[in-house]
Amino acid sequence: MFVDHSKEAPSPDVSAVAALDEPTRRRLYDHVVRQPGPVSRDEAAEALGLARQTAAFHLDRLADESLLDVVYERRSGRTGPGAGRPAKLYRRSSKQVTVSLPERHYELAGRLLAQALEESEATGEPVRPVLHRKAHELGTQLAGPGQADAFAVLEENGFEPRCDGDAIVLGNCPFHALAREHTQTVCGMNLHLLRGVLEGLAESGLQACLAPHAGHCCVRLEPTSAPPTSVRPS
Repeated sequence: MFVDHSKEAPSPDVSAVAALDEPTRRRLYDHVVRQPGPVSRDEAAEALGLARQTAAFHLDRLADESLLDVVYERRSGRTGPGAGRPAKLYRRSSKQVTVSLPERHYELAGRLLAQALEESEATGEPVRPVLHRKAHELGTQLAGPGQADAFAVLEENGFEPRCDGDAIVLGNCPFHALAREHTQTVCGMNLHLLRGVLEGLAESGLQACLAPHAGHCCVRLEPTSAPPTSVRPS
């Protein structure tokens, strides 16, 4: 049974980018990240010619989206009784925001390829089998505790699953550009990743098969009762 996840909340990265779409908020963000140290509400308001209340509202919204970090410091330099309350200050957070439409996961692919290369050099085992094993292990991790079904895991990881009868076709390849230039390597990695997902979910009703088709991911999830498709990516 597949679950409709179309009404779920947007991802944190999408929400963060949306927060920067407001012009005043974007000006405040740009001002804060250009400063060598944390910025107070008063300093930001004065620099941009804003009311303090307006600056405070937008700075807090940026902090809520984890685009800015909040720190507290005494600007007077004094300590102890009578030194005054620490000021609320803002600085750029360490959060990295990346939004790609359709969703891509090149960092994940790069990590798998790097791990496979390092283990291959250390053990002498050929790179490709190591890559397939690492991808399978990652797939089982993606299907960890709390995951409802294969459809949910696929959506969360950018595959854009669509029902096709009893099968699931994948409308997006998270590794599209890599797969286009290094088809056999990346599609093989993807196949083992998705086999790992099914194993991690104990999903015995579906099997991951290579089935390259224009406009779709190279992997298709077929009912186990159907003959497995075996197409070597060109």
